[in-house]
Amino acid sequence: MSLFKGAGVALITPFNKDKSVNYDELGKIIDRQIEGKTDALIVCGTTGEPATMTEEEKLSVIEFAVKRTAGRIPVIAGTGANSTAAVIDFSKKVQKLGVDGFLIVTPFYNKATQGGLYEHYKTIAQSVELPIIIYNVPSRTGCNIQPQTAVKLAHDCKNIVGIKEASGNISQVAKLASLAEGTLDIYSGNDDQIIPILSLGGVGVISVLSNVVPQETHDMVTEYLNGNHRKALDIQLKYLDLINLLFCEVNPIPVKAAMNYMGFNVGGLRLPLTEIERQNGEKLKQELIKMSII
Repeated sequence: MSLFKGAGVALITPFNKDKSVNYDELGKIIDRQIEGKTDALIVCGTTGEPATMTEEEKLSVIEFAVKRTAGRIPVIAGTGANSTAAVIDFSKKVQKLGVDGFLIVTPFYNKATQGGLYEHYKTIAQSVELPIIIYNVPSRTGCNIQPQTAVKLAHDCKNIVGIKEASGNISQVAKLASLAEGTLDIYSGNDDQIIPILSLGGVGVISVLSNVVPQETHDMVTEYLNGNHRKALDIQLKYLDLINLLFCEVNPIPVKAAMNYMGFNVGGLRLPLTEIERQNGEKLKQELIKMSII
C-alpha cells in the first residue's frame, strides 16, 4: 500500500506580518504545487514550522490543505511528537480531517532505544487506521531508527508503509533497502540525494526544493522511475547548487527567503528561527537569478 510515488512537497506555511497563518497565500501555493504535478502534499512537516504552531493552528492548516487539494493529490500530515500518547491523540484528531496518511518523526530529545522506537511506532500504528510514513532525521532529533527496526515495524504493522530517510547515510539506506525487500517505501529526505536513493530502490522524495521548482522536482523522480536515468541525473545535478543554498542555514529559513524573492508573500519565521543572514540571502538570490527562477 503506497501512499504515493514521485515527488512530495514538504510544504512551507506562509505567515502574515503578525505571524498568523496567511491562508490566502497558502491556497495559492497549494494550487501551484498541483499545477506543477507534485505527487503529494506534506503539511506540517519540519518545513511547515509545526514546532512553533499551536495544535489549533496545525489542525486548521491541515484541514485547509485537505479542502483546497480536494482529492487531487494525497495530503499527508506531520503528527510526530516526543510523547507517544500525544502523537496518538493528535493523529486521531487529524484523521477526522480527511488526510490520506501521516508523517511521524522519530521522538526527539527523549533518545529512545531501538526497542522504545519499535514500541512507539507500533502503539501509534495500532491506534490509527491511516498509513504511516516514519521520518528519520537524526540531525534534528538526536535519534536514529536503525534499518532492522524500521523493517520489523513494516512487517508487524500493516499501516506502516514508508520511511522518509534523512539520515544522510547512504550506507544505511542501502542496508534498509536490502532488508526491506520492497516491503517499505523509501523516500529521500534530502534533496541532494534523490537520485542515489532512487538507485537503491527508493520510490520518491519528500522535498524542500519542490517549494521552489515543483515541476522540475516531479520530473526528476518521474524520469528516473520511467527508466530515463541520465535525464533524471541531469536535473539533480542542475539544481545541486540551489539545493545546497536552500540548506545553507537551517530549513526552512532559506526556502522561505527564496519564495519571498520569487514574489510570493510567505512572510517571515517564528522565533527561535530568524531571517536569513544577508550574505547567504544574496548568494541564494543570485542563484535564483542564474537559474532564471527570478
